[in-house]
Amino acid sequence: CSLIGKKRGINFEKKIMKPLFVLLTVFFISNLVIRQYKGDMDYHLAGKIALATTLLFTSLGHLIYTKGMVLMLPDFIPLKKEIIYVTGLLEVMGAFGLFIPSISRLTGMLLIVFFILILPTNIYASMRHLNYETATFDGKGTEYLWFRIPFQLLLIGWTYYCVLR
Repeated sequence: CSLIGKKRGINFEKKIMKPLFVLLTVFFISNLVIRQYKGDMDYHLAGKIALATTLLFTSLGHLIYTKGMVLMLPDFIPLKKEIIYVTGLLEVMGAFGLFIPSISRLTGMLLIVFFILILPTNIYASMRHLNYETATFDGKGTEYLWFRIPFQLLLIGWTYYCVLR
């Protein structure tokens, strides 16, 4: 039984680390490529590239795991499936908006608001032990929040530093 728990814990850690892995890996690689071409690192540009890539990566979940993501929303919210698709589209638009100079700053502000607004759905889903990838209620529960809340704060800080500052 404890072996199964450990095995599930490893899978859980891999699942929740994917967006963080994407963010940090793309940031590191972007800095190396930028340094190669510009002769110096550009942390703001690399940060924007990493954030945009992470947003595109997470937007895929809205298409791949639609059924599970619908379950993240409370019963009183109508048009759940449509909301999941729209929020995925917003992530894609946010990723591209980061690189349009006339709207980059506004995009950054709206992304911070977005990151704040989606946190309650993650809290709600974890309280219900939802595994959004399988659309089942056998997830880790509130343990997930030990990663999700700091990660959400990281995204907010990252957006502020790389886009608004």
